[in-house]
Amino acid sequence: MENSAAIKLDESNFDQEVTKSAQPVLVDFWAEWCGPCKMISPLIDEIAREKAGAVKVAKVNVDENQSLSMRYNVRAIPALLFFKNGSVVDQVVGMTSKKDLLGRLESLA
Repeated sequence: MENSAAIKLDESNFDQEVTKSAQPVLVDFWAEWCGPCKMISPLIDEIAREKAGAVKVAKVNVDENQSLSMRYNVRAIPALLFFKNGSVVDQVVGMTSKKDLLGRLESLA
């Protein structure tokens, strides 16, 4: 997960990168021990590379950033939150397809 194309978020940079972003942002809440998180991670990285400049893609390790998980009521992972103008406008919990994620991102543009 460390060599990800996505931005690594924590409490110190979350607001700057997400809530103050002019671009739509996809935030992946994940954990090292989460099997489905590891399965969806390559899709997240592909989207980060393909949509660079149009959409921000970022990741939050829930074990290291519990306050962010609580702030956004993340109770199950992977949790993919879609932000526009600083607010959560959509979310997916669990596995989904790249096509579904891209469709959701397109609707934010």
